[in-house]
Amino acid sequence: MKVFIIGVSGAVGRLLAGNLIDRGDDVAGLVRRDEQRAQLSDRGVEAHVAELADLTADSLAPMLTGADVVVYTAGSNGGTRKVTAAIDGEGVVKALEAARLAGVSRFALVSVLPEAGRGHDLGEDVEFYFAVKKLIDVTVSTSDQDWLILRPSLLVDREGIGTISLGPAQPHDEISRQDVAATLAELLHEPRIRKRILELTQGPTPIAWAVLANVP
Repeated sequence: MKVFIIGVSGAVGRLLAGNLIDRGDDVAGLVRRDEQRAQLSDRGVEAHVAELADLTADSLAPMLTGADVVVYTAGSNGGTRKVTAAIDGEGVVKALEAARLAGVSRFALVSVLPEAGRGHDLGEDVEFYFAVKKLIDVTVSTSDQDWLILRPSLLVDREGIGTISLGPAQPHDEISRQDVAATLAELLHEPRIRKRILELTQGPTPIAWAVLANVP
């Protein structure tokens, strides 16, 4: 399987690329700087250098040609409204259209559990981030693509435990980025799971079993 990752230099994107390469998949992606391309090349990732904000769907599409699935893991992490709109909003719309133009029917989006961060003083910019994420989930879920939306709970940087809770609705908790990447890799290898929104958090079920439990 050939996978193109938008956000391949990010925390989840790098981990996902490693998971997929270990499975024998071909991985390509989009990065912002030449040094990132060199680093990823050493790990077996074919990286294209460009600013996502400067690309159009037409200019992005040739990079995606030949992929079996496009994965969008790029995110602003609740930055300024301008960055959030460009990366979490317009970037996804652009990538979705580029995938269609390139003839890539499968599209996977890493979104966010709607409750993530609730109970804290989020501020207006972070509330805007959640609103954009929600609208983009709607956009992807009403597209003609063979889409999948994964909504992880609060992301943490710690060793993955290999067990999760995965389903249409999950309570807000936390999950390691390693377990998010491993779950996404497993989902990409299960084409029967399509046109689904799945929420993800830490839990008691081994990742492969949790994915199989969501096969229609």
